[in-house]
Amino acid sequence: MLQNFQIGDKVTAFYKTGKYIGEVTGQRPGAYVVKILAVLKHPRQGDLHNPAEVDVPLFHERKALAFREQANMPEKMVKPFEGEIPEYNETLLTTFGELKRQQEADGSPHAEKSLEALKGVQREYELMYGLTFED
Repeated sequence: MLQNFQIGDKVTAFYKTGKYIGEVTGQRPGAYVVKILAVLKHPRQGDLHNPAEVDVPLFHERKALAFREQANMPEKMVKPFEGEIPEYNETLLTTFGELKRQQEADGSPHAEKSLEALKGVQREYELMYGLTFED
């Protein structure tokens, strides 16, 4: 059963392969507009329709949604959130590091290509947010 969220409600939401904490700012048919406040799972790299494939027309370099960015989230992907909302940059660093470690441990061709894409994503985060990553 879908929940009925109100403007201002704190929620978790999946968008493509990422998971976020956010605030409902609007509603559209079949979706909620959610303002991003923290990252719970960094999006995976590559083609969404061919998740483990390397030989695809476009291997996507996928960044997490930005702090306070608003996105349309399908109703079924939005769930209530209770608790303290962690700081965006900290969650971005943590989830990025987790994804990077998973790919390094995997060692598959897809993981290697993902690590290449993550290097570009990391550079953008450093420029956008002034973040410093551990290597």
